[in-house]
Amino acid sequence: MTEQHRHDQMEHEHGEHPPALDHAAHSHHGVGTKASWRTAASATLHCLTGCAIGEVLGLVISTALGWTTGLSVALAVVLAFFFGYLLTLLPLRKAGVGWAGAIKLALAADTVSIIIMEIVDNGVMIAIPGAMAATLTSALFWGTLTLSLFVAFLVTTPINKWIIGKGKGHAVVHAYHH
Repeated sequence: MTEQHRHDQMEHEHGEHPPALDHAAHSHHGVGTKASWRTAASATLHCLTGCAIGEVLGLVISTALGWTTGLSVALAVVLAFFFGYLLTLLPLRKAGVGWAGAIKLALAADTVSIIIMEIVDNGVMIAIPGAMAATLTSALFWGTLTLSLFVAFLVTTPINKWIIGKGKGHAVVHAYHH
């Protein structure tokens, strides 16, 4: 870690602005700049990974237990947020960010993306007749779940592009990816 990164990290842990917003070297993610589609897709894929783990686990558990649609969606959403944040927290902690700072960064980086992704993928699951009632061995269940995550990726990527271009979302953790 460079001396500048250590300095910025110490400032961040004491309540200052996140380094990703302070680094001139990372100004391509700064406020008022144009984020690339590649960066947006990468951020969305990161979010999708955590959401997919939570969605799949939640829907598998609730389907196996015969839960109602409402309980199934609730469990899937809770687990999607848990795993989405976890996949951001772990690298931040590995980079030396304290728990409080890492949690703040994860919330800032992922909350909007996860909310959008969860609305879209659960909406698709609910909208397709029989998908939520399908068994775990059903092609309808797995096909709809795959489709729902794909649609969520397509909807969330342009939103993440806009958010990153504003210096928010994934942009706030970018400095820790190096």
